[in-house]
Amino acid sequence: MSNIWTPSSWRDFPIKQQPIYEDIKKLKKIEKELSSYPPLIFAGEARNLKEQLANVANGKAFLLQGGDCAESFKAFDANNIKSLFAIMMQMAVVMTFSGGKPVVKVGRIAGQFAKPRSSDFEEIDGVQYPSYRGDIVNNIEADLKSRIPNPKKLLKAYNQSAATLNLLRAFARGGMADLNQVHKWNLKYMKDHSLGEKYELLASKISESLKFMEACGITAHNTPQLAQTTLYTSHEALLLNYEEALTRKDSLTGDYYDCSAHMLWIGDRTRGLDEAHIEFFRGIKNPIGCKVGPSMNADELLQLIDKLNPQNEAGRLNLIVRMGASKIADYFPKLLEKVESEGKKIVWSCDPMHGNVEKTNNGYKTRDFANILSEVKQFFQIHKTQGSIAGGIHLEMTGLDVTECTGSASCSITTEDLTSRYHTQCDPRLNADQSLELAFMIADALKEAN
Repeated sequence: MSNIWTPSSWRDFPIKQQPIYEDIKKLKKIEKELSSYPPLIFAGEARNLKEQLANVANGKAFLLQGGDCAESFKAFDANNIKSLFAIMMQMAVVMTFSGGKPVVKVGRIAGQFAKPRSSDFEEIDGVQYPSYRGDIVNNIEADLKSRIPNPKKLLKAYNQSAATLNLLRAFARGGMADLNQVHKWNLKYMKDHSLGEKYELLASKISESLKFMEACGITAHNTPQLAQTTLYTSHEALLLNYEEALTRKDSLTGDYYDCSAHMLWIGDRTRGLDEAHIEFFRGIKNPIGCKVGPSMNADELLQLIDKLNPQNEAGRLNLIVRMGASKIADYFPKLLEKVESEGKKIVWSCDPMHGNVEKTNNGYKTRDFANILSEVKQFFQIHKTQGSIAGGIHLEMTGLDVTECTGSASCSITTEDLTSRYHTQCDPRLNADQSLELAFMIADALKEAN
């Protein structure tokens, strides 16, 4: 790999999971237009996130990363964004209050449009079509015209991301994050559930604490942390032409930042050491992530770490472990032991979603909540045995009342129930009940680790 890096040097490397555009001239025109647009985030914000992730790496905070499997143009709606914001605030307050650690909140939002696929084609009703690769590339409708990659979608993805970020910042700074409103974060359909009652009990304890603090002179007016928060954005940086177009040189430091999101990650399918995604990521200064699946070996992982984080900076690199409940105990401990023995400063987070996909007899992709819980529990136990830090959780989730993942104590969704409210663009997501149940479990694990 050449030591000379530019935002476009990735173009000299082999690349996977890319759409094939028919009109290259039109694509180049749109890439140029995108490169003139304002950045979606600012370099200083990415540096702030990196500092907070350094705390995660050192065991002083916990990372909550979650959101849609794939954002949709059609489902773009203020209430959907608000519901995700609300459930992430609920989960964060449960983990912070019960687990005793600040929670760094990072959404899979405002850019999570592209999806890697296992095949370039898929068969629907006996007809073969080019695979749906996310709304930033083509349409989900099963007809040949809809599946042709359209470069104009890059512009629509940018515009939707900008509008989403604007709303998220308004929620975070405009009162919705006020801890005095903690009772109002309980989503309507959860209020009558046992889990909603459990959350209300915790919210009452927080309200009592806030009243005591107010009596001592500590209020939201003089302590902004009680009324405001930050929800950072992230997505899988799959389409490098989009990412390059939004990469900017910071005027303060002279470093390059990918200004499409605060944090970007590389998927398990595109992490080849001598391929384009590693080349692009090694040059941007954002905090970055990389998925680590069961096919990863220890030597390869160390090489990847050295390429992506050569200065061994805490908060720079988040390794997102996605093994599956049946494999994590066999594969992860060896990787963890090797990396820890080399003194690498890593944020270790658990993705219990991608290794636990299964297909039901009625043709739906789903995930069993029991397997998700199992992988998370094993992740924490492996770190406890190793004496290392379980730093975070990475979830495909929504604040909506969907029926996409089976099981959980709070909402016993069966395979027959999946047909009721199965709305995902791609892979099944945890609904708000399941997400909150998982948050309570993680809070207990954090409390035990303290």
